[in-house]
Amino acid sequence: MVDTLTKKRRSENMAAIRSGNTTPELIVRSVLHSLGFRFRLHHSDLPGKPDVILSKHKSVVFVHGCFWHCHDCIDGHVPKSRRDYWAPKLQRTQERDRAHVRALKRLGWRVLVVWECATQARGREKLEARLLRFLSRASATPLATLRTRRAIAQGSTGDLSPRIR
Repeated sequence: MVDTLTKKRRSENMAAIRSGNTTPELIVRSVLHSLGFRFRLHHSDLPGKPDVILSKHKSVVFVHGCFWHCHDCIDGHVPKSRRDYWAPKLQRTQERDRAHVRALKRLGWRVLVVWECATQARGREKLEARLLRFLSRASATPLATLRTRRAIAQGSTGDLSPRIR
């Protein structure tokens, strides 16, 4: 398959791909903030420079793009063209991700990886529930209190008792 763009235009396209403050990352941050959590961003002192750092909970969140980090969803495939270039490149990314997670865990941090596809509008409630579960295990704050915090943040005035599942 021949590239239909000029070298200059392809270079401009690739340069426009951001590594931080991506839409999925902003969505995760928005959900966390709406749940009442406060956090730091991209702390360069930590391995892998996590996207979200919740120091109080000794937890970090990586927001991975499905393509770049090879998720097993429809967007996480190796391109059919130039496989000899893409396969090792994406493999190195996965190896680097695993090394960063291991290093963070050795330092006592809890790690959550959120995939880009999990931030889509249809999965927001699942994302919120997953973040709540992850952070409730990390803190002394019981899940019921976190759910109450969420309900208050959403303006609920109804029954705030914990749900039994």
